Amino acid sequence: MAQRVTLRKRQSYNTNSNRRRIVKTPGGKLVYHHIGKPASAPKCGDCGTGLPGVPALRPRQYATISKRQKTVNRAYGGSRCGDCTKSRILRAFLIEEAKIVKRVMKAQVVASKTKAK
Repeated sequence: MAQRVTLRKRQSYNTNSNRRRIVKTPGGKLVYHHIGKPASAPKCGDCGTGLPGVPALRPRQYATISKRQKTVNRAYGGSRCGDCTKSRILRAFLIEEAKIVKRVMKAQVVASKTKAK
């Protein structure tokens, strides 16, 4: 007859958070090992790819690691990937350039009108 294995936690239902594996100890006993949920890597907010340089942990475990492990040392470090950061900076630069060009064109139109008078 097989050896009985008793649960180590109070929760007895077969849920995602209560997965377990039977393991034989060096003493020859069978015990349950409770398996934690797998962690998913943090994703880029724009394109959805995994962020390199940031570890994949369960949400509560991010509170126990230091700030330098949670981010990357650049603008939008822990929330956007490098390509999306580059495109955001480039877009902001081009928008500012367009505003400057528009201002210069408006000044030229005003100057030509005053010259015509």
